[in-house]
Amino acid sequence: MYITGWRSRSEVFPLTWAQVDWADGFVRLEPGMTKNREGRAFPLMPVLRAARAPLRAYRRCERAQDRIIPSVFHRSGRQIQSMAKAWRAACKKAGVPGRLLHDLWRTAVRNLERAGVSRSVAMKSVAMKMTGHRTESLYRRYAIVVEADLVQAGIKLAAVTANGDNFGSLR
Repeated sequence: MYITGWRSRSEVFPLTWAQVDWADGFVRLEPGMTKNREGRAFPLMPVLRAARAPLRAYRRCERAQDRIIPSVFHRSGRQIQSMAKAWRAACKKAGVPGRLLHDLWRTAVRNLERAGVSRSVAMKSVAMKMTGHRTESLYRRYAIVVEADLVQAGIKLAAVTANGDNFGSLR
């Protein structure tokens, strides 16, 4: 959820192995599975592909027990419905109590912005398509600007303007 910006209950928890396409390198959400009812795909980035080796070992154990669990996220073979208690405990242990699972959606949007992923390719933003936002205004609501972003913007601006007089066009 931190990487994809997908919703936990409706998009991540119901994910099945049939939706993970290792060969083509995408995780796909089927139409009707998302809040806006549109299908969506997310590329299997290196951090997601890195999970493949331990998953293969786990799947071998399933086969040895003559059972296949279709859900990617499960507890003892049953699809996870909620992780609220585990999330609260993890946040408390990490020293950030009160964080919401939904904050991961905002973080994914911010990370796409920082990475320079276009919002305006072919009338439908690549970043918006990845996270499932239907409108620019809703996407912008989650594109939170923090002070570190402002510092980075200042560094980029300084690099552009450091080469001398950039005000010639104003004269």
